[in-house]
Amino acid sequence: MRPGDVVYVGSAASPQFAAGNGFCFRVIRTHDWTTSWEGWAWLDGYQLNAAGDAVERRSIYVDLMGLPAAVLPPKRR
Repeated sequence: MRPGDVVYVGSAASPQFAAGNGFCFRVIRTHDWTTSWEGWAWLDGYQLNAAGDAVERRSIYVDLMGLPAAVLPPKRR
């Protein structure tokens, strides 16, 4: 993960997002903290709405292999 990456956070990323409450997320930072689970990491970033606008800053703990790239709609001008 690099700053600026946009991913979809859903059930594959963590059981806490399994209830249909997934969202797109723009990464600000990947923490280098040691974690108990191989392949999991803490990410800081912004939860995005359907238009791709930041609506909430969050820190999330996720399985990096469960974060597919997200496709956002083009911005209207």
